[in-house]
Amino acid sequence: MQSFTGTSEYIVSPELARAVDVAVALGRPLLVKGEPGTGKTLLARDIARFFNTPLERWHVKSTTKAVDGLYQYDAVRRLHDSRFGDGEVRDIGRYITLGPLGRAFARDERLVVLIDEIDKADLEFPNDLLHELDTMSFTIPETGATVTARQRPIVIITSNNEKELPDAFLRRCVFHWIDFPDRALMTRIVRVHHPDAEERLLAGALEAFYALRSVDGLRKPPSTSELIDWISALRHSGMDPAKLLGAGLPFIGTLLKKEQDIDTAQRRFNATTARAGRS
Repeated sequence: MQSFTGTSEYIVSPELARAVDVAVALGRPLLVKGEPGTGKTLLARDIARFFNTPLERWHVKSTTKAVDGLYQYDAVRRLHDSRFGDGEVRDIGRYITLGPLGRAFARDERLVVLIDEIDKADLEFPNDLLHELDTMSFTIPETGATVTARQRPIVIITSNNEKELPDAFLRRCVFHWIDFPDRALMTRIVRVHHPDAEERLLAGALEAFYALRSVDGLRKPPSTSELIDWISALRHSGMDPAKLLGAGLPFIGTLLKKEQDIDTAQRRFNATTARAGRS
């Protein structure tokens, strides 16, 4: 299989590209962590695009159970059919629906499976997937049928680091922390979304963005996706790039989403502007 290099819509660092290649070569899930907005969820989509293969998404919630990704048994519909005589209720298989991981196992072709925000579920959720991720198979107790992967899927798991994952689970994963992009990589990323942006505007926006991220005390520093939205707002308004910092960061609510952070940033930039005016 060819080495992953990203796509025209998803710029990857060499380190992340190597992590993807290692996970694919070992047949291990790739566990990805990083700041919000660093492209963890989009990574799976673009791996699927790069290898020209379907993507199964499994978005984890606080109520999600490991079995939900394998299959679901609709006992309520079967009970309804048994009461009202609709269908052959003795065929339990009619009431079994495969989940995202189960569908990937059942396909003849290799798929990419995204298990998104695994740390939202309870602490036992990762451990409950250990056997299935190791053997790439599972049994449906209601029917006795075993579903075994015909092609080992490429499994991408994201975590926002909200809780610790079990050591036994971590041992079975290839891990990669996505560093926040430096200015050079961020320029390439922004150019994907704003290919015709004026150079002065882009340079001014990046200077202001990284100055904002350096402000001490921010509870949620702005991310890549917020920078892209902010540049859209700046372009729409026709803002003069030279006035970005001096204007106290226009449309700051596009970058910062907490009232305390906005107050902190505005005090910092107002103080900087005042000092510049006295000098």
